[in-house]
Amino acid sequence: MADPRAGTLATPADLVDVPHLVASYYNLQPDPEDPAQQVVFGTSGHRGSSLRSAFNETHILATTQAIVDYRTSQGIDGPLFIGRDTHGLSEPAWASALEVLVANDVRVLVDDRDGYTPTPAVSHAILRANAGRLSGPGLADGIVVTPSHNPPSDGGFKYNPPHGGPADSDATKVIAARANELIRAGLAGVKRVPFAAARRKAEAYDFLGSYVDDLPNVVDLTAIRDAGVRIAADPLGGASVAYWGEIAERHKINLNVVNELVDPTWRFMPLDWDGKIRMDCSSPSAMAELVRFLENTPEFDIATGNDADADRHGIVTRDAGLMNPNHFLAVAIDHLFGGARPDWPATARIGKTLVSSSMIDRVAGAIEKPLVEVPVGFKWFVPGLIDGSFGFGGEESAGASFLRFDGTVWTTDKDGIILSLLASEILAHTGKSPSERYAELVAAHGEPAYARIDAPASREEKAKLAALSPDAVTATSLAGEEITAKLTEAPGNGAAIGGLKVTTESAWFAARPSGTEDVYKIYAESFRGPDHLAEVQEEARAVVSTALA
Repeated sequence: MADPRAGTLATPADLVDVPHLVASYYNLQPDPEDPAQQVVFGTSGHRGSSLRSAFNETHILATTQAIVDYRTSQGIDGPLFIGRDTHGLSEPAWASALEVLVANDVRVLVDDRDGYTPTPAVSHAILRANAGRLSGPGLADGIVVTPSHNPPSDGGFKYNPPHGGPADSDATKVIAARANELIRAGLAGVKRVPFAAARRKAEAYDFLGSYVDDLPNVVDLTAIRDAGVRIAADPLGGASVAYWGEIAERHKINLNVVNELVDPTWRFMPLDWDGKIRMDCSSPSAMAELVRFLENTPEFDIATGNDADADRHGIVTRDAGLMNPNHFLAVAIDHLFGGARPDWPATARIGKTLVSSSMIDRVAGAIEKPLVEVPVGFKWFVPGLIDGSFGFGGEESAGASFLRFDGTVWTTDKDGIILSLLASEILAHTGKSPSERYAELVAAHGEPAYARIDAPASREEKAKLAALSPDAVTATSLAGEEITAKLTEAPGNGAAIGGLKVTTESAWFAARPSGTEDVYKIYAESFRGPDHLAEVQEEARAVVSTALA
């Protein structure tokens, strides 16, 4: 149930005490035997709050040393690019990481403006440094200090190996295990120098200029400029805050940054659906202010938002408000593969996660392009983006990237900046907003109803769900339709999905355990309307409960 204040601006009582947050980072010590206080890498690195002893100096010192040990074991001896977002814990963690990296004689490259660095700019820098190589001496890798769109009290720390994208579980399991071993040993084995010495040794890199100047090779900025598209960009207080103004100035497009504030309390953010401050650019509640702004400001055609590290995108149009991420992914794919990128390989495939809308499947079929469905996690798109066999990879949670005009890799991590610019490219090319284009897709393929809900589950039940076999599902029908598939592996690559997906002719649901809460998530969609979707959701609970029993 939504909080009654969802979509309204935060009050002083909602704000995190930043000095206390930072003091806790240095003063609280994690219990190495408490699973909630150990280093755990999810799909986007280690996350937690210093207030709960889950993201403290001890964690970052140990994790950074573990990354150093891992890169040494893999023969990675080139520069390491490190960036940070605007969360209150990001700068302390960035400083701790520098102390360990320099002590281990790692060549560290930091932002030359001493500014914030979006995740896609770090991925872009790694790929540029490696120039297509994935083996051999001198390979670069990176660290991004960010918990993405999570609340202001959280910190996050993620590792990107030489392919530029999120580290896979083979790497993160080794790094987490080593970090926890170092914590249990009281940080014996962690090398460290004072911050002043580390900062002097770190080298400057122009993340912003390298990224912004390269943008015309991936998005049609000329068309946006010539069409006079009027863009309102809101960084939501995140790491892209300096990038958007530079994009406007360097490429002469009609773009205004409507919020240049950076405040680690995020006092300017509307509360999310549950009453928490969360910089989720795909949430109607969190984006309520930007939606109202566009409604009341006729001098703009389109508005965009990004989360704190700019790896996600939110698209706001005059005719529809905030677009559902699934809707924009479908429009983006239809545009990119439907003629806007004629120099892409004819064999370039569309990548989607298994909980993304089936509208994408229908669009892919209509434009006769191959579709690959993978488990949740952007890491599954990395190999295809690297070699150009994936033209596009996208997640239902508003994260995606795509190839350059010439069919070569742009980034291998999610890039909310190019997806936001693509919305204006679509408007410039077609004269229609992305939401108007989605209405045309609905007219051609039907209208899906899509939702995600949570259901309670114990730790044991979550573990059992993650390891289910299709044989555990005994049902033969779902919401009045015959079940056509029961999946525990992704059809696109055969990888375990960590849960279950059940499909029928016009509907599907997927159930996956939450990594942080005692719930499992039910994603569901129906092309037969909201009432049928509700039936699918209800029967999904029953199917999962029976399978777990």
